[in-house]
This record gives sequence, structure tokens and C-alpha cells, in this order.
Amino acid sequence: MRVIVVGAGVIGLSVGVRLAEAGHEVAVLARDLPLETTSAVAAALWYPYRALPRDAVVRWSAATYAELARLADTHPESGVSVRWGTELVRGPVTEPWWRDAVPQIEQLPSAPEGYSGGWRLPVPVSDMSLYLPWLAARLESLGATLTRAWLSALPQPSAAVTVVNATGLAARAIADDPSLLPVRGQVVLLEQPGLTEWLLEHSDEQELTYVVPREQVVVVGGTAEDGSYDPRPDPASADEILVRARALVPELRRAKVVGHRVGLRPARPAVRLETEQRGDGTIVHCYGHGGAGVTLSWGCADDVAALVGGLARG
Repeated sequence: MRVIVVGAGVIGLSVGVRLAEAGHEVAVLARDLPLETTSAVAAALWYPYRALPRDAVVRWSAATYAELARLADTHPESGVSVRWGTELVRGPVTEPWWRDAVPQIEQLPSAPEGYSGGWRLPVPVSDMSLYLPWLAARLESLGATLTRAWLSALPQPSAAVTVVNATGLAARAIADDPSLLPVRGQVVLLEQPGLTEWLLEHSDEQELTYVVPREQVVVVGGTAEDGSYDPRPDPASADEILVRARALVPELRRAKVVGHRVGLRPARPAVRLETEQRGDGTIVHCYGHGGAGVTLSWGCADDVAALVGGLARG
């Protein structure tokens, strides 16, 4: 079957790869090429954040964890690695709701002042400056195409052509979905001072703090501003991010700031992964992943491929 995937962030690329692997003729169309997307801003720490429903998110997250861990082992050039790290907790230390999605987790034996405890666990971390180009190259190696295209509407599907809507926040307009809203995230990039482990603390949903090391830089965040479309880094927010991060990770105090980035997470009450009949064709919607696009990517791609496979079999 011929499939047109609209969107070239981590969801669109992962879906395209899975469909091409299944033997479909795949064309990915996108206004923004991979390194121009919101996915390119992501710290890309595997973590189920701002995405629902929980049962589906656990299943998708588990599948993605397994695939990213496999890539870290077999394709280190993809920019994916598995790193140990810590999540700090201020309130009751109860087992995370997503516990079944990870193979290993340990309760933190002691916590910094102000925290009641936390968890240590190894999770995949993806360097998006490497991972997105790797996905695009994988897609094209399978015979699929990736083309910049300015679309005011989704292509019309037919009996012979299925369309996958992986447009992220743009689906608010292109799929006429007012439930989809931006959650603005700002990060600061620092020189790598030798950190190997990540750290996460999000007891305040508006001021989550995360430190995610890569080979060359450390991604430090962040913010979660509901409804904000502002793509410009805010100097005051950057200063607040650095104060919080440096208090938790003193090694960052000597690290030089090398960049500022902003991304608009596509959030809705639940991830939309379903089919829509339009004329004699089908659109498969796959958007609304909130702050967990990378974390849900392969699990959702598997489900999209299963839906398209069912359509191809009639």
C-alpha cells in the first residue's frame, strides 16, 4: 500500500520507518525537516511525561524502551545510549505509575535536603542532533522519501493511499482539533563538564528540573507553560532554570552556556491514535504525545503499522 506520512518529527519518522520495514511505499511530507521540529529541542530522556491514557502510555513506553535499548546496543551511531540517573521526589515515595514499562528500578537510599526520596534507574537517552538524522537516513535506506512540503490540509486518502497524520501541534489546525494545545518548554545547553548521569525533579509541574548529559553538551531544563506559543527563549526563565539545576548538580556551576532552545510540546487530553474514514480512504491520526514523543515513538509506530497493515489486507 502507498502511505503518505505528514510530519517529520520523531513520531513521523518512526512511523515511516516501521511502515517501510513492513513493505509499504512510504512518502514523508513535512513543513519542517527533522532538525527544525519540536523533536529537535527535546532533551529526549525516556520518561512518560504529560501523556495519557496511562494504560496505553505504559504499553507504548515499554515497547519504545526496548527498541531504544536495542538501538543503543546495535547502532550507537544513532545517538541513543542507556544511562543511569535519578528522579527526586518531594512527596510520598510510591512506585511510579509507569513502573511496568521499565526492566529495572531502585529506590534511592538517601535524598538531598528537601526531598523525601526518589528512584534510580537506567533509561535510554537520545541525542536528537544525531538521532533524527539517523532516523531520516534509515527511512531513506528503506526506499522511502522525505520531502519538504507546505500543506494547508491533509492529503486526500483513497482506497490505494493511506494518510498518516503525525503533524504534532500543527494538528490543531490541520485536523481541526481545538483540544490540542502547546506546552512551552525552554532548555539551556551547557558545555559538558564530565557528567554521565541524568537527573529529574518535577514536583512543580510548571518548573520541572532536568539535567540530561550528551557527549558534547548537557541539556538543562525546563519549563511547562500551558497555552504559550512563544518560540523565543526568555532570559529570566533561563536564569531560573540554571539556578535550580546548579543547586542539584554543582558540577554545572563551572559549565559555560552554549545555547538556548524552545519547543512547543503538543498536548491534549489523550494521545490520538485512531483511524478516520474520509471518502473511500483512511487517515490514521497519531499526535498529541505531550512531553513524551520520543518515549512513546516506537510503541505508537508499531500500532500505526498494525492499523495500516489491517487496511492493506482489507
